[in-house]
Amino acid sequence: MATVRQPANPEADLRVKAVFDVIRATRKTDFVNNLWRSLAFDPALLESTWSEVKRVMATPSHVDPLTKEMIYIAVSVANACSYCVHSHTSAARAKGMTEAQHAELLAIVALAAKTNQLATGLQVPLDPVFDANASS
Repeated sequence: MATVRQPANPEADLRVKAVFDVIRATRKTDFVNNLWRSLAFDPALLESTWSEVKRVMATPSHVDPLTKEMIYIAVSVANACSYCVHSHTSAARAKGMTEAQHAELLAIVALAAKTNQLATGLQVPLDPVFDANASS
């Protein structure tokens, strides 16, 4: 259940329309998903969030687009964000993620969760070799 109502006609606000137009152009689709429609309740938040998403996820960088989506899936699983798990799984599939890659990703996520919890529960001391601030 949503905590804010999506504006009935979000593009009546010119700031929202401008962001939606950039989303459509960047993603080469007419579809604007519910996250962006929900953020339209606050045009400044919509603008700043889209700007960051576009910079990190849609701008060519050292990390390829499929890997970015797979990282996003992993973090979304860890943060229990069902919406983002679905959205970024769809995006990863559109970028070529295979079922085998998806299965391996989920196995890695599950293993990381398990070993993270074990290390936290045991309060394992950090190895000096892993500390970037340790003297060499």
